[in-house]
Amino acid sequence: QVQLVESGGGLVQPGESLRLSCAAVGSILRINFMGWYRQAPGKPRELVARISSGGSSNYADSVKGRFTISRDNAKNTVYLQMNNLKPEDTAVYYCNANIIRVGLPYPSDNWGQGTQVTVSS
Repeated sequence: QVQLVESGGGLVQPGESLRLSCAAVGSILRINFMGWYRQAPGKPRELVARISSGGSSNYADSVKGRFTISRDNAKNTVYLQMNNLKPEDTAVYYCNANIIRVGLPYPSDNWGQGTQVTVSS
């Protein structure tokens, strides 16, 4: 079994920063893509940023230049550094990882429980 354990959400004022972390734990053989999605009330879940095992990343246009995704492959952990936060960044942020488990020949898509980020003055 594999779990994604998230941390780092909270309440901040506009212009401030937050760093989200997500650690994959369990019987893991390899992790392909890791990423962050978010879902605001009444809106569909959307991709924020994603990073490959080799370090290639892509971002939603709305966060380019403000957010940075990174990962530590030795720790099976992905991070999202969020700077210059705006009220429209308010959402539940979900970690996602494409993982090949020990003993299984195919990868599976895994999700974290979600962490709330609120940007408000």
